[in-house]
Amino acid sequence: MDRKEKIIKTIKKSDKPISASKLAAQFGVSRQIIVGDVALLRASGYDIIATPRGYILDDQNSECVYTIAVKHGKDTLADELYTIVDLGGSIIDVIVEHPIYGQLTGKLHISSRYDVEQFLKKVNNEQAKPLSQLTDGLHLHTIQCQNEDVFKRIMQALDDKGYLFKK
Repeated sequence: MDRKEKIIKTIKKSDKPISASKLAAQFGVSRQIIVGDVALLRASGYDIIATPRGYILDDQNSECVYTIAVKHGKDTLADELYTIVDLGGSIIDVIVEHPIYGQLTGKLHISSRYDVEQFLKKVNNEQAKPLSQLTDGLHLHTIQCQNEDVFKRIMQALDDKGYLFKK
């Protein structure tokens, strides 16, 4: 089995993202070699996603996936994310419609309170602005749920908090 086959097997077996650095150490090569291997794996048809915490396989088809429209300020970002994960959802991405660049998508892959905390730390440490600030708080999320009941609970909670965007 060659290194690329071992990489895809390792990513498939993991229940959390695996960093390029960890894969590099595991296979005794540089991080850049792993990045190149992953690019070749993607080109050969594997749907590998690079998240801020590492590589995962895109398995969105295994569960219910929905796109929701929300609007809120930066001060309620944490509450919005915690609400979704606490009720059983995973936040796949954030999408905004930029007037110059069109649709911009940021991959998030947030599935737990720990993931939310890591994301918020990164926002604060990098002094970065969330994409939603480009559009006065209006943004979309692709969320993944185990079933429609979980999705309905999430939608109700977001609506109760005033985060759902309604015309």
